[in-house]
Amino acid sequence: MSDQSPGAVGRFLSLTDVAEVLSLTAAEVMALVRSGELPAIRLGAIGQWRVEHSVLESFIADKYEETRRIALWNEAEYADVAELFGETRRHRRSTTT
Repeated sequence: MSDQSPGAVGRFLSLTDVAEVLSLTAAEVMALVRSGELPAIRLGAIGQWRVEHSVLESFIADKYEETRRIALWNEAEYADVAELFGETRRHRRSTTT
């Protein structure tokens, strides 16, 4: 892949380009595609696989979020479920009259 900005690369990336971005082998990227973990489409007469740039960015963001949740889970003996799923805790104040 060239040193151009993401917008200049185009909408779709080859599996080789995706492998370079993720520092994986083409076979590892193909395994992600075949498992459905990384959405891709087949284009052209010979059906070459392509991954949309925005899908790749979303995939990377999801992996960061997954890693954050695993770290939180491992951090505490009893993880706070709301914190794991990014929900803010709502505290109810009880008033006595």
